[in-house]
Amino acid sequence: MRLNQNVLLLGKKVVLVPYTSEHVPRTSLYPCRYHEWMKSEELQRLTASEPLTLEQEYAMQRSWREDADKCTFIVLDAERWQAQPGTTEESCMAGDVNLFLTDLGDPSLGEIEVMIAEPSCRGKGFGTEAVLMMMSYGVTKLGLTKFEAKIGQGNEPSIRMFQKLHFEQVAVSSVFQEVTLRLTMSEPERQWLLGQTSHVEEKPYGAGS
Repeated sequence: MRLNQNVLLLGKKVVLVPYTSEHVPRTSLYPCRYHEWMKSEELQRLTASEPLTLEQEYAMQRSWREDADKCTFIVLDAERWQAQPGTTEESCMAGDVNLFLTDLGDPSLGEIEVMIAEPSCRGKGFGTEAVLMMMSYGVTKLGLTKFEAKIGQGNEPSIRMFQKLHFEQVAVSSVFQEVTLRLTMSEPERQWLLGQTSHVEEKPYGAGS
């Protein structure tokens, strides 16, 4: 999605930046952090994904940039990113957060997912803030009023996190072994969300893509 290609969102714990070609390794001999994460069998299981070749990763990055039904941000560790001017984004990467706008019958619905892949960044509230920031972006910039999260049945930490963010379980798939949670943004929920993210600063993103 090109809408967020020049947007940086600065929170307390995380910084969200667009997914650019700078986050993809230049050659297979020098894989980036993202590429290394996706070799983890645990992450593959939790995200229902498979390792990508270099060519596939570039294609995915182009898809996230160009396709109007996808919006993604790379999640950076805010403390590390702000510690030293000029710190590379790759050295601060914690994971990613995504929105899928794939329900043609309901453009107000977004499917949200988050991955905090860097082990040292887990258990610090990064995922919670990243989801709140992405939801706020979806509400204020994309006109979304409903969110869904589809999570593997064995991923209990992620299920609990979304439940704490007011999502309610609406379905269970024994075939895909996942649960679907949903949040409808009533006016009280909208005000709660905007209050939770009132500290977030939106800045221009200047990195190349």
